[in-house]
Amino acid sequence: MRPVVVTGLGFVCSIGNDKETVRKNLRSLKHGLEPYPPFHNPKIPVKLIGAIRGFDTSSPDAEDWTWPSQHTIKREILRGLAPHGLYAYCALQQAIADARLSQAEISNPATGMFTASAGSASMLYRNITRMFESGVMRCSPMGIVNSVVGTLSFNLVAAFKIRGASCGFASACASSGHALGYARDEIALGRQDRMIVVAGEDGNLESILPFAGMRALSPSDDPELASCPFDKRRSGFVGTGGGVVMILEAEETALRREAPIYARFTSWGQASDGYSPAVSHPGGNGLADSMTICLQSANIPPENIDYINAHATSTPIGDHSELLAIQKVFSNIQKPTVSSTKGLTGHGFSMSSILEAAICCLALHDQFLPGNAHLRNPDPAAAGIPLPTETKSSPLHYALTNSSGFGGANVSLLFGKR
Repeated sequence: MRPVVVTGLGFVCSIGNDKETVRKNLRSLKHGLEPYPPFHNPKIPVKLIGAIRGFDTSSPDAEDWTWPSQHTIKREILRGLAPHGLYAYCALQQAIADARLSQAEISNPATGMFTASAGSASMLYRNITRMFESGVMRCSPMGIVNSVVGTLSFNLVAAFKIRGASCGFASACASSGHALGYARDEIALGRQDRMIVVAGEDGNLESILPFAGMRALSPSDDPELASCPFDKRRSGFVGTGGGVVMILEAEETALRREAPIYARFTSWGQASDGYSPAVSHPGGNGLADSMTICLQSANIPPENIDYINAHATSTPIGDHSELLAIQKVFSNIQKPTVSSTKGLTGHGFSMSSILEAAICCLALHDQFLPGNAHLRNPDPAAAGIPLPTETKSSPLHYALTNSSGFGGANVSLLFGKR
């Protein structure tokens, strides 16, 4: 099994559209939550979103979209993209530059791409509405590839001329965790030398509001209170979108080209709850199994873990379940520091895994512990678990990040200091 390292990061998210801004906002605990104009309707019970600034994808015509001037996108590529395809495209340009990759290093049989997204509900709705109102032959020929699950793979594999392994993952909020885990295995097993992992979500009315029907979204209109993972007063999550990219390489490949290295991708694990299609196991059994498998795969004892970036979305049931899982895996030892950065970013659905994995890589590289924003009164189940309310510098050797999706899909990813 070849060692795997992380050599490139790219961000378009609510706390920044580049690595430096994300790093700065993590350290200062500056959140990206704000009122969302399409929610300004008395019939809509939620009001906030994790906003993507600097982009405007509200028009049904992609040629009307705007984005930061440092990114360039050809018109023929733009026609096939959903809003989150645009975000991911820009994040991918960042990650390629960050990893210092040439076109030849991107486009070859040893470099692959795995993606994760839920597709684009807004584009799918517009395309189907147009089909019924104007006729099938008046629909855009790109209406399938810009909307259905898999849209990121369809477009980005072609746009960046990827010739290695490619696949899209859809396991709800665990999607990009699965994409990262299997991408690591492709490299560790010698099938690929490099994997580009991309995830994105539209983060608009059509993709977020349906969760209100599940009673999963916070009804609070106060950005300082709405997303408060592990707090006793939590009432649901705040949705967000964006695009995040991580570039993984065999360590020998990265060293040979003198690439920057953020962290080692040490191991990963997955397990299922076997309990409910929508609710976490109340005892956290599946997530506890996922963490245990991850640690056993790396042959690392629990006491060696310094930090856990929790999945905790700020829902009453989910956060409690994860605290119980952590208590089980780290019983009878000093508990690692735990935080959920969703208090800053909001919940990015299928891109949440990769966003939080990238945050772990920044934390390991820069040696800091992200704090828990908006945490005032911790859930009693957190007894004995350090939940810092401020970001602080600290020696870190290993950071674990968790993700849980519908159907009880749990993924745990372990990164180590290089």
